[in-house]
This record gives sequence, structure tokens and C-alpha cells, in this order.
Amino acid sequence: MYLEEIVNDLQLENGKLECKGKLNREDVVGWLKSIAGFANASGGDFYIGVEDKTNKLIGFDRIEADNERNYFNNQVNEHLVPRPQMKISFIRYERKGNERFIIRVQVPESVIKPVILKYKNIPSIFMRRDGFTNGATYEEIIEMSVKSKNTQYDILISDKKYEASNFKTLREFYASHNNGRVLTEKALQSMGFYNEEGLLANGAVLFEDNYQEKKTEVQCSVFAGFNKGSERIVTINRFRGNIIAVINYIMEFVTQRMNHSIVKLENTRKNIDAYPQRALFEGVINAVAHRDYFLDGTQIQVDMYKDRLEISSPGSFYRGEKLGKTYDLSRIISKRRNELIASVLVSCNVMEAAGTGFDKIIEEYAGKDEAHRPYIYSSSDHFTLVLPDLTYLEGVEDSNIPVLTFAPVPNGTDYDDKILSFCYYQAHKVSEIAEYLGISDSTYLRKQVLGNLEENQYLEKSKISRAVYFKTNPDMVMVN
Repeated sequence: MYLEEIVNDLQLENGKLECKGKLNREDVVGWLKSIAGFANASGGDFYIGVEDKTNKLIGFDRIEADNERNYFNNQVNEHLVPRPQMKISFIRYERKGNERFIIRVQVPESVIKPVILKYKNIPSIFMRRDGFTNGATYEEIIEMSVKSKNTQYDILISDKKYEASNFKTLREFYASHNNGRVLTEKALQSMGFYNEEGLLANGAVLFEDNYQEKKTEVQCSVFAGFNKGSERIVTINRFRGNIIAVINYIMEFVTQRMNHSIVKLENTRKNIDAYPQRALFEGVINAVAHRDYFLDGTQIQVDMYKDRLEISSPGSFYRGEKLGKTYDLSRIISKRRNELIASVLVSCNVMEAAGTGFDKIIEEYAGKDEAHRPYIYSSSDHFTLVLPDLTYLEGVEDSNIPVLTFAPVPNGTDYDDKILSFCYYQAHKVSEIAEYLGISDSTYLRKQVLGNLEENQYLEKSKISRAVYFKTNPDMVMVN
């Protein structure tokens, strides 16, 4: 007998079907990755007791089927994080008058992605494509997290127990911003800090006094000039700690290193900080509150340049869209990515209950000229707040897009200059180039424009995983 004889409307050719005669105890990853791959893609059906490739029924008796299901459940619980929401059922059939069963595991697309397979303390992320399961690319991992239907990492329950003595830093922070008041257990419970069994939410773990994992990592850098590509690096510091410690660390790092000046008024002098303290604090709080904590291996990036401060946080701005350079911060209304973390910061009186706190940043820069206006932009994997240095009179220099001189490109187009400037300091994908130019990602762009620049050696093409990148060949151009 074959699977299609006992399962109605079975679709064998859609790539969402996988069969195993029996779960291999010696190669657990070999079949667990299929479950993770289905969950990270658009779902699929996994049958146990069915011969692979032929779909011939092997089956189990009732006791064997029950044992196989239990083994499957135990391995999934132990190695897949978060556990996919699966439906496991027995399908009964008869062979030569004997009762037999196969196991059907229906795996829907996971609401929370990526689903990570952890085996022997080694995490892996898999993706189902065209009937095969392989390791996910970097771009797929970013997209999984960004497009996840519910990216509330912080409200998921951890396996750590709540101990009041482990949150002294949080309590002190709360008291210092609430006139000495005490953070009560009732307040923590109402925010979902821990559940009825006393288990902490993921976001609560990030507030523990001794937290030192990578989820909260921050990198703070100082550059001598206007960009990363061509200037000397003065300082690069990395830091990990609980969320309160990270906030304090960034504030101290920037405050100790930023410029100061004095403006002469009619009867007095006024001290000016490069970055107003309230604007800086709001920017740091915003980065911490809206960071995508699903993205492992990333960090909040704080970069100080000659003319500006950039605070970048992993994950696109949580509105479901990209943002170009946007000066009108007051129109930006942010949906909370981290409900618990935001609630804690609101209770500590350091974050607005609604909105982003950008209004306070605007107030601090009120009356400044165009070159000293703060702005924000967002890509698919990060969002960045830019605060101009008020002691730098010329304002923010747009030096990430240099002015170039080069010999005319044979069969060139009107886009050549912009593309070569855009790709000079950093390689970009076609989609990013199209977005910068304000045109569609078309065959014309790929072949007639980029292809021509590559053919004439003005652009260098490289490939990372499955993504193609273009970077300007510095030997063919000159920076003005």
C-alpha cells in the first residue's frame, strides 16, 4: 500500500511533503531539520512510517506508533526553539487484516521565526526550498525575523525562575526616575514580568543584574572623520550587560567623548553640548526598546563622527516598511516590537507610554538650521537615528555618498554617476541600488545599467550566499 491510497488529496509534487520510515536515533538532526525548515518556510506535512521516495507504507502497531510519537515529541521539545505549533495524529489502516498506523505531523508556518535547531549546543537555522531542506541564508534569517507574524521575543516565557534579589539594578533605576518610589511585585506581575509558575519572560531575563549574554551587546565607536570607509578609527568598545547597564554605558560613552563649546550671548555665555542630553537619552532608550532581540549575532551600533552621532538598532523600524531619510520625526508613530521591555521602561518613567519620544528630540534641536536637523532612516535589517553635532558649524556632511570623477562609461546611462557614488564605500544589492535611484528593480537596471558598468570594470560584482552585491572599482574613479 502507498500513502496516496489512505490520504485524500495528497499533493506529492508541491515540495511540502517528507516521509521517514522510522525516526533515525543516530542522526536526529537529519530529520529535525525538516521540521524546522517547514516551520521557517510556509509549512508542510511530515509522515513517519512511510518509506521515503516511494511513499510505501511501512507503519507501526499501536504500541510502536505511540513510542515513536513520544520520541518525536521529546526530541522536538529538546532541540527546537521556539517549539513549532504542530498537529500530530495517527492514521489507521489495515494490512492483511492487521491494524497498522502511520504518524502524520502537520507543521504550519511558525508564527515566531526563526525556529532554531540546537544540537550539542550548536544552533542552526534551516529553510525549506523546492522540496529540499538546507541551511538558511543570512538574508532569509533577517527576512524571517522581520516578517514574522509575531515578533514579540520579550513576552515569551523562559526557563529561568524569578528571584527578586536578582533585580537590584532595575529597582534602583526605577526609584531614581520615580522620586524614590519602590517597584512593587504587583507592578511586575501586571506587566507580565513572570508567570504564575514564577518563570521569567525573555524580556525580564534581560534586566537581571548578572546578565552578560549577547542579546544586549552594544558596540560604541569613534571615527576621526565623516565616514567608516576612509577615516581613522579612534575607539571601538564592546559591552554586554543588563538593559539598564547598557543604557548607562552608552550614555557615559557618548557624554565623555562628545565635544563642547561656548556661545557668547549679549550679557553672558552659554555652554553647548554636541548632543543635548535629553535628545541623546531618548535616542538610546528608543534603540533599546525597539531592538529586534530575535537577531542573534547583532548589536546596537553607536558611531560618533566629526559631524554627527548615529545610533543604529538591529531590526527594521517596526512599522512594516522601510524609511528613507526622514526629518519629520513627529509623524513617525511606532508600533511596539517589545511589549514587556517597553512597559518596564514606561514604568521607570524614561519612555513615553505612546509614541517614540522623538518629540523631545525635536524640541532639543528646535530653531537649528537645516544642516543641524536630526533624522531617522530604516532598512530591512536596522533602523538608525542621526543626531547632528551642534558644535560642528557646517552641520551634517553627506559624505557617505562621495562626489566622484571618472572617464565616461562606454554606452553609459544617466544613472552611472549616482550608482558609482552610492557603491563607493559600501557594496549594495540591486534592490538597494534601485531604491536609492527611485526606480524599479528591472531587467533594464540589471543588464543595461549595472551589467554595462560591470563589463567596463567600473563595478565589481561579488556574491554572499545567494545575494549579488556591487561595489565601485576604486581604480576607475577618483574622489573629489
